[in-house]
Amino acid sequence: MFITIHSLVTSVSLTALGSQNTTMNFVTEFVLLGFPGQREMQNFFFSLILVVYLLTLLGNGAIVCTVKWDRQLHKPMYIFLGNFAFLEIWYISSTVPNMLVNILSDTKTISFTGCFLQFYFFSSLGTTECILSVMAYDRYLAICHPLHYPSIMTGKFCVILVCFCWVSGFLYYPIPIIRISQLAFCGPNIIHHFVCDPGPLFALACIPAPSTELICYTFSSVIIFGPFLFILGSYTLILRAVLRVPSGAGRTKAFSTCGSHLMVVSLFYGTLMVMYVSPTSGTPTGMQKIVTLVYSVVTPLLNPIIYSLQNKDMKDALRKVLGLRINQN
Repeated sequence: MFITIHSLVTSVSLTALGSQNTTMNFVTEFVLLGFPGQREMQNFFFSLILVVYLLTLLGNGAIVCTVKWDRQLHKPMYIFLGNFAFLEIWYISSTVPNMLVNILSDTKTISFTGCFLQFYFFSSLGTTECILSVMAYDRYLAICHPLHYPSIMTGKFCVILVCFCWVSGFLYYPIPIIRISQLAFCGPNIIHHFVCDPGPLFALACIPAPSTELICYTFSSVIIFGPFLFILGSYTLILRAVLRVPSGAGRTKAFSTCGSHLMVVSLFYGTLMVMYVSPTSGTPTGMQKIVTLVYSVVTPLLNPIIYSLQNKDMKDALRKVLGLRINQN
């Protein structure tokens, strides 16, 4: 689909710009500059990112398997957590494998179609992280309306919420991505980043496209601030309810349950706001890469660690499952 769009756009753009420069060449591939430096530094980045990637797959995979195998975790809270861990596996896999290949490559090229496919899946999976707001809603019902919780958060309703997150995530971003893919890219084709991101792509367009930029950043702002404000509102109500609990132990348990979720939300949405909402025109390229690394690579690694360390039931289930597997061997 992207090849067809690109071919059509190229022919139209050539006609439109032919009077200015008939020898203009249009981009068919991009160069992801990634982490420039000496080969020793490249090898260091490769080893570090590979270790983080493998640990992320291992940690989130362990959560998925534990939630599936331990029947005591077949509850809405852990069903959402298992789906979130499954999402993190695909989220980090949408960029890191290509990033690792790119580090070892001498050309560091990615096709036009491959660039926008990566952009689509990376953005769509990031949008699906709105499942964090569903997890906040689940905690709100459990703490603020415990008597109604079993009748509201049924198995069927859990499936509907999870499916809504996945479907809406993959249907949300096609419009801005198609609009960006229809821009004329006539060179240079060097992206000073390790992923295909809207900012560097806009910088490579032949002609400024303020309307497309406005659409893209409007979509990004809605998908970032919408879930974030919903989560913030949910936890404000939770905090009010928890402070009314007379038992100190009850307050501690409630804060422990919600604390891990808030840490993940703050880390993920905080870095997204820095990257996509705050002005980045004067931000050094290196800083943009670091921020992107945090929410695309570091956050998926930290999520299973945070949830496991903060949740006693999850820790006990992980020990039981791993113990069973060891005994069977």
